[in-house]
Amino acid sequence: MTSSDTNFSLCFQRPSAPEVSRDKAVIAAVAIPRHLPPNSILIKVDRFGFSANNITYQALGEQSHFRYYDFHPAPETGDVSPKTHGLVPVWGFGTIVASSHPKILPGERIYGYLAPSRYLLVPVSPSDVNRHAFYVPRPHLPADRRPYNQIIRCAGDPEYTPTTLGEDLTMLYRPLFWTAYWFEDWIFSLGYRGATAFVISSASAKTAFCAAYLIGKRRSRGETNVKIVGVTSKGNTAFTKGLSLYDEVVEYDSFKSALGQGKWVYVDVAGNGDFNKRLFAHFQTPESGELVTSVALGMTTLAPASEKATSLDWTTPTFTGSSKVPALEQFFMVEWLDVRKHQLSLHEIFRRQKQAWTELMVDCIPWVRLEHVSGADEVKKAYDKIATSGFSPDVGFIWSLWDEEADKNVPAKM
Repeated sequence: MTSSDTNFSLCFQRPSAPEVSRDKAVIAAVAIPRHLPPNSILIKVDRFGFSANNITYQALGEQSHFRYYDFHPAPETGDVSPKTHGLVPVWGFGTIVASSHPKILPGERIYGYLAPSRYLLVPVSPSDVNRHAFYVPRPHLPADRRPYNQIIRCAGDPEYTPTTLGEDLTMLYRPLFWTAYWFEDWIFSLGYRGATAFVISSASAKTAFCAAYLIGKRRSRGETNVKIVGVTSKGNTAFTKGLSLYDEVVEYDSFKSALGQGKWVYVDVAGNGDFNKRLFAHFQTPESGELVTSVALGMTTLAPASEKATSLDWTTPTFTGSSKVPALEQFFMVEWLDVRKHQLSLHEIFRRQKQAWTELMVDCIPWVRLEHVSGADEVKKAYDKIATSGFSPDVGFIWSLWDEEADKNVPAKM
């Protein structure tokens, strides 16, 4: 096989599988298919973003409520198979290099929920194609996963910015931003239960500070006057303060000083059980304010392939309302978006999203430094470093399994 004939994939060991190597991630190499099944496309995955959100996908890869490893099957080669390894979904851009679908042609630019690979072969629903998008049929997954099955056609995408910077920012922010956007829409649609302040854990994470950004935007429009407090680690405090998206930033060990009287919404992006116990205990003291709502929005403290994730109950608990400390609710974007589609017209949803995205693409530029990593070996090294040392919040990772020389040799069509 030549370099361009080989599909490299970054594969992650399943927690349920017996250990086949000491590495939690490996690069698997297989030949690319030369003959496509009917109604299928072969995508050359050019670049993809990688963030703490993908670590959450990995940790919950086999969890029954999320099943992130069921979107793209791992390749079969050597010690790697779909039974022992999974592919963590990534948001990325690619080019269609082969197609057996009559309505999709090679050469088209796409964006979607791809795999950390050089190439990705996916089926396309025969009739589920329009000028904006087409869909990968996944009948084995719940129907509300449909937004993840969508592959967006860049030529018909009103949010597409046809520049390298525009694509990079899209890969970093689009999935996280929309989680934060629809969370903020959800909590304010509920009247946020009379809250006067928000406290957000893992405040340096993109989902967290995008939520703070959106709450701040609502406040600037005069629609609310809530206070926004971010809680982060000592090492991330300077970065988080520098974003200027929070009214106050405090460390995990000193959070009590910022949580005075008032009605509070706790937004848990960290998923840190020990911190949650301390925060909930604080709100049970006489001098504390009232915790009116507590929402799980992420799990940034999970290590890759964390065993912790397998024991969590990710069913959505109901809001008790009568307790001093309400139950921690799990926000799942696709479930709320399905509700909003019955409350708002699609035109209104698209209008709101277009306005929010346009503003973000200007406002977010100074927030983080982009770091590109190219080549299978270099991506594996970058992942291993993250698995050991964690993410630096001031860096946005853009990865590609292609190196520059290989990229030059691959034609736009095959």
